[in-house]
Amino acid sequence: MGEVVDIEALLRSALLPVEPSEGMSDRLERGLSEITDLAAEELADWELSTMRDPRNWGRPVAAVVVGGAAAGALVVVRARQQQKKKGGGLRGLRGIEKGMRDMAGDLQKRLGR
Repeated sequence: MGEVVDIEALLRSALLPVEPSEGMSDRLERGLSEITDLAAEELADWELSTMRDPRNWGRPVAAVVVGGAAAGALVVVRARQQQKKKGGGLRGLRGIEKGMRDMAGDLQKRLGR
């Protein structure tokens, strides 16, 4: 019966968090921004007169769902990036709140409001 294996130590070393590269974070942010922009453009091109027919609801509903998910993910990514830049200055809900405010301002600029 030879060695005693410390399973807890093995699991701890195997499950260490891995930080993504800066390039990957940038690509993810760019992709989420593009998806959010495309969804906003799709919603801006709506014609309310065509919304009377439920068969026309698919694209706008998909734009709202996909755009909302991308915008939410973008808020989280930006809050995480700001937290890393400031050395953990904004934590938890305050970081997400600031990210949401920044994202809302960015969307208003892009939509020309």
